[in-house]
Amino acid sequence: MIDLRSDTVTLPTPEMREAIARAELGDDVYGEDPSVNRLQAMAASMMGKEAALLVPSGTMGNLAAMLTHCARGTKAIVGARSHTNLFEAGGASALGGIVLTAIANTEDGELDADELARELGMPADEHFAPPALVVLENTHNQCGGAPIKLSHMAEVSAAAHRRNLRLHLDGARIFNAALALETTPKEIASAADTVSFCLSKGLGCPVGSVLCGSREFIAGARRTRKILGGGMRQAGIIAAAGIVALTTMVDRLAEDHQNARALAQGFALVAGLNVRAVKNRTNMVVVGVDGGWEALGRFMAAMHQRGVLISPRDMTSFRAVTHHGISRADVDRTVAAAAQAAGEVFGD
Repeated sequence: MIDLRSDTVTLPTPEMREAIARAELGDDVYGEDPSVNRLQAMAASMMGKEAALLVPSGTMGNLAAMLTHCARGTKAIVGARSHTNLFEAGGASALGGIVLTAIANTEDGELDADELARELGMPADEHFAPPALVVLENTHNQCGGAPIKLSHMAEVSAAAHRRNLRLHLDGARIFNAALALETTPKEIASAADTVSFCLSKGLGCPVGSVLCGSREFIAGARRTRKILGGGMRQAGIIAAAGIVALTTMVDRLAEDHQNARALAQGFALVAGLNVRAVKNRTNMVVVGVDGGWEALGRFMAAMHQRGVLISPRDMTSFRAVTHHGISRADVDRTVAAAAQAAGEVFGD
């Protein structure tokens, strides 16, 4: 089965499995797991931050950041199509009393400049929740995996800091963004006060994310992680795979981007499919399907019958994500399956 639903379906490499088996361990709640400490130091250095914290998931990383930055009853400004707004179960509001204020994302995943300016320009008023945080996402999942330009991040950072607000970056796929923008994760993260990134997506780890920031912030986030039930004991089992990922899996992301471009080009030749254009494609391809929800369901079922898994994006489109374990031969097989499935669904 060719699984293109997400890059979260990646399996750990043999080197990761070996590192897991041989990991040097201690109790991380006491700060005594050497593998965790090594991973956190590596992550902080790569992001240009003072300290880092291993957490079980990207959702917890973002949640811990928001709960640490924001007091109850304050406002976090997020993109309307951001992961924090749509796919994290409202945790910041449910658990932290944080008011999520959504403003429009452009098709490239940036925050709408006019809406952001209006929101940040609102005078203090006792009737409204005071702002505390702005959240960006790079790459932007719902916007086709688009990498957010450094210039936009710098503009949002400056605007937030002028109001004495903090900026958190959901950098789940920050290494994909760095590759696409021909820069470094450190340069991308430099605009943000804090950044989280996933080990369990394109980097191929079985579990884990890392939250990075100042030493003072991470000390607070460590307590927040404990409140959320994220304090882990011999977490070096997880960290060992993360160390391998950061040393061996970053450069190979270029293969995923190449395969995504080939996949997009192949889908574009199939009648009934409409590939969403992305100025700078990373590892995601979003494809519209003629005929609405019913046609999309039939197309996905036909692809499944041909050994290809894809995920619905909305009522009229699907997403295909390339990752470790997907080869160019798999891309060619997927395009051939799409042509056959489209003939079945859209044919005369």
